[in-house]
Amino acid sequence: MSLISRLLRGTFNTTTLRRFSSAASETTAETSPPKKSLSSIVNDERNPKRIVEKFKMACESERFRANIAVYDRTVRRLVAAKRLHFVEEILEEQKKYPDMSKEGFAARIISLYGKAGMVEKAQKVFDEMPERSCNRSVRSFNALLSAYGVSKRFDVVEQLFSDLPDKLSIKPDIVSYNTLIKALCEKGSLSEAVALLGEIENKGLKPDIITFNTLLLSSYLKGEFEQGEEMWAKMGEKNVVRDIRSYNARLLGLANETKWEELLSLFEELKSNGIKPDVYSFNAMIRGSINEGKMEEAKAWYKEIVKQGYRPDKASFSLLLPALCKAEEFGSAIELCKETFSKRYLVGQTTLQELVDELVKAGKRGEAEEIVEIAKNNDFLKFKLNLSAQEE
Repeated sequence: MSLISRLLRGTFNTTTLRRFSSAASETTAETSPPKKSLSSIVNDERNPKRIVEKFKMACESERFRANIAVYDRTVRRLVAAKRLHFVEEILEEQKKYPDMSKEGFAARIISLYGKAGMVEKAQKVFDEMPERSCNRSVRSFNALLSAYGVSKRFDVVEQLFSDLPDKLSIKPDIVSYNTLIKALCEKGSLSEAVALLGEIENKGLKPDIITFNTLLLSSYLKGEFEQGEEMWAKMGEKNVVRDIRSYNARLLGLANETKWEELLSLFEELKSNGIKPDVYSFNAMIRGSINEGKMEEAKAWYKEIVKQGYRPDKASFSLLLPALCKAEEFGSAIELCKETFSKRYLVGQTTLQELVDELVKAGKRGEAEEIVEIAKNNDFLKFKLNLSAQEE
């Protein structure tokens, strides 16, 4: 082969190879799946140990450490899996990063420990903040209060609120007071919680929607109807715009007091104010109907839950199934029960056991046995019901 022929052949081969390589690269770029984000890599993992490993590796990225949602989700998943030692492992890991000298980041770790019920660890993070040259203001103070509140350590919430502000020169804000009010309500000290309204205003603060909703619901739940009505009126006086939680609390109060006409009127007011009723609203209407002995209305309100695009919850069934049995509408009760199985609705085992007991007492053992069998073989519920009730 001549020199010219060899040169031409070489030129052709090189050009061809370059074109092939370019085309292959373009094809690979088009067919390769997009690169996953660090958050997705952690969220997609199912094994708790691997979640921890991937989370800790991802934490090397400053951008990942700024992702509040993935931290919250990861802790919730590990708590649900009962792997508290893994929660401690990933949160203690954060202490090696410079972010811990920033109050916002430290407050987040305190809150996450609180959500996991690990308040001693939350307290330790708060106490160590000065060692990391991290300022402690009302922000981290509120995170600590919330951690104890979520863990039902209500006395500690009171004690911290009493001691820390003066000791650390922290001025409580409305979030601080709302946390204290919720703690007092949950421990049964409603009158003390209500009394804080005056103190809040004396401090130059304004009670907000959370303040009033907490007091409203606690009042109505504890049967303090007049107290609840007073809070409802104060919201109007203070120009605090009521939301769905406000209305749901009062709907519940009216239902418990069997104030049927007022209940219907409030439901219409809720809609006229542009607020969409939710499953809690409908549950209140079911409760009010049952208390009035209006079973047809109760069943209609139940159907409205599904019609409006919601899934009935445990409260829906704990209200309706026993009421249907009491009204001796066993056919409707059995039909409703089978619907919960077929549509995989959440229903409490106690509620189903009560239905089985009532069916047995009513001489409908065959139907009761059918429900027991369905529940036993349902891989979603995994309930073990029994037929121990005595037939009358």
